[in-house]
Amino acid sequence: MAEEPVQVPEKPVFDWLPEGMEALADGEYDAIIMGTGLKECVISGLLSVHGKKVLHVDRNGYYGAECASLNLTNLFEKFQAGEVPSYLGSNRDYNVDLIPKFIMACGNLTKMLLHTKVTRYLDFKSIDGSYVYKGGKILKVPATPEEALRSPLMGLFEKRRFRKFLIYIDQYKENVPETFEERDLTKMTMRQLYEDFGLQPDTHEFISHAMCLMTDDKHLDEPALDTVKELQVYMYSLARYGTSPYIYPVYGLGGLPEGFSRLCAIHGGTFMLNRDVDEIVFDSEGKACGVKSGNEMAKAQMVIGDPSYFPRDKVRPTGQVVRCICFLNHPIPNTNDNQSAQIIIPGPQVGRKNDIFVCSVSSAHAVSARGIYIAIVSTKMETGKPEEEIAPGLMLLGHIMQRFTTVATTYEPISNGSDDQCFISSSFDGASHFESDVNDLLSLYKRVTGEDLDMTINADSVDADY
Repeated sequence: MAEEPVQVPEKPVFDWLPEGMEALADGEYDAIIMGTGLKECVISGLLSVHGKKVLHVDRNGYYGAECASLNLTNLFEKFQAGEVPSYLGSNRDYNVDLIPKFIMACGNLTKMLLHTKVTRYLDFKSIDGSYVYKGGKILKVPATPEEALRSPLMGLFEKRRFRKFLIYIDQYKENVPETFEERDLTKMTMRQLYEDFGLQPDTHEFISHAMCLMTDDKHLDEPALDTVKELQVYMYSLARYGTSPYIYPVYGLGGLPEGFSRLCAIHGGTFMLNRDVDEIVFDSEGKACGVKSGNEMAKAQMVIGDPSYFPRDKVRPTGQVVRCICFLNHPIPNTNDNQSAQIIIPGPQVGRKNDIFVCSVSSAHAVSARGIYIAIVSTKMETGKPEEEIAPGLMLLGHIMQRFTTVATTYEPISNGSDDQCFISSSFDGASHFESDVNDLLSLYKRVTGEDLDMTINADSVDADY
């Protein structure tokens, strides 16, 4: 008996399709999103939850785009580094982040994860220690006012002033004038606030860079309120876990875009990997109305994506970031043998404007084989000499078995997207945390939807089910 032929569903046909072209997937969508980076996946997840029909494409065969987590084979292939050395162990033990970053435990990214319930797809562990580089030494950032009194970061009298400052920040509430203590933080600069407590410039530097996570010194002469809020998030996150204010997903950051992609797919989104976009289609008014890929085309009311998918006249360069992924067979020296750590090197400590970031993870977060540590050094470039710029960070690592260095040009959109319906994210920065990237994500969400994302959810526990 002959087998019946398999019925292949016919592709939809639309009047708007150019002659000789076929519909890409279902053809018509509310939004087409290009690139499965974290920002794009968050947007596609949120849009689909709100009932929008989403098509999400990526030129790569894996999720994450430039913030993917790769196994050893894919990593060595990406850097054309030849055979994987046997001393690194099994391929399946590795999930190496291309853009490594830690998550502030009670910050806005955690709120997004809770808001969308993506936390149900992920497990998190806290980072063991947060450190700052000062005077040629790696020193632990104090976790409590009491620990501050024992810290070698400051002299005895400065410790007391620092403790008094932290107590003030902890009790300060923007809408409760009784907590102001006659200070108007919408007018007083951060420098004036530090000086009001008698704190020394060295202390300004370590609080601003290692706790407020400012990457340069512009904020010192701006109203203090925003910087104080950043410090409060740091202190709140630190109080939540005790060892450091940071958390990190088990199996690496690649789980974040995958989690939001799953959210989108559950709500009807369509995903296509290994699918590059050849052209963004614009209508007669100059507004994006679809994309072409090979001989297929899809139409949408808006096109969203990372800068690499858009014509050069839609984005502008903002600088370059150098990142160095290092494989070690030991924890970073002088970090208490921690399985994971972050070290911030304030730029002024090494004659730079921009900070250098060092972070390390290990098998404790299921990203490497047992006994192997992955350390990453990153910074915004200032001189065009990448090896020299990351040298102060590499010097802290001890023996390095293998390393891969990348230099990436960063971009931002020229316009907000309202005129051409091209909504473009900014490139990830060189910091080892997500704070400024989340601000860009919130901006992107507002540009796409016209509304602010509700961030009032309590970020007290990533284990909670909200």
